[in-house]
Order: sequence, then C-alpha cells, then structure tokens
Amino acid sequence: MNLVESLERQLEPNPNIPDLRPGDTVRVHARIVEGDRERVQVFQGTVIRIRRGGAGASFTVRRIASHGIGVERTFLFHSPRIEKVEVTRRAKVRRAKLYYLRERRGKAARLKEKR
Repeated sequence: MNLVESLERQLEPNPNIPDLRPGDTVRVHARIVEGDRERVQVFQGTVIRIRRGGAGASFTVRRIASHGIGVERTFLFHSPRIEKVEVTRRAKVRRAKLYYLRERRGKAARLKEKR
C-alpha cells in the first residue's frame, strides 16, 4: 500500500468547515504564528476556486484590500490552522472556477445572491 493512500484514508473532514461552493462569501478564522505568540486572523472574501482530492484539498478566497488591490489566499481543508469558516452569503454562479473576477473591479465584480 502506498504511504499517501494510507494517510488519505485516515483524514476525516474538518468539522469547522461547512459545505463550500464557488461564489460563497466566507469568513475564514485562521491561526497565525508570530514569533512565540499565536493569534486568530479573520480573512473575509469570495471563494473563487475549490480543489478536491484527498489530503491536498484546498479552497482559494479572494478579497479586495485597500487601494483596490486584490489579495488571494489558499487554505487547506485538512489544515489544523483553520479555526472555523463561516459562510456569510451564497451567490449564484455558473462555473466552478471564478478566475474572471480577477479582471473585474468595483460593481462589475459583484455576484448575484442566491435566493
């Protein structure tokens, strides 16, 4: 048996991460280590991609920081550093990867909310 396969069988999904979909606006509470101190940092943005596939499963969240600069951050589903994920809003999207949002600015980057 392959070592990777045996590790993937042992992984159980993180109970603090709900069912995520592209287009969701989420608040990710991630633990940050600064020197010898540890704190929780909240990163809020839109899920633009989800990569499934065992131990390497991840999701990417994009937000617009100050002065209109886009910041993307990728989080691992099975990471112990993720404290919790809150879904604040679900959007209606028609594709799995929302890379086109990278070129959009302001009101053009809005997504229609799912009713």
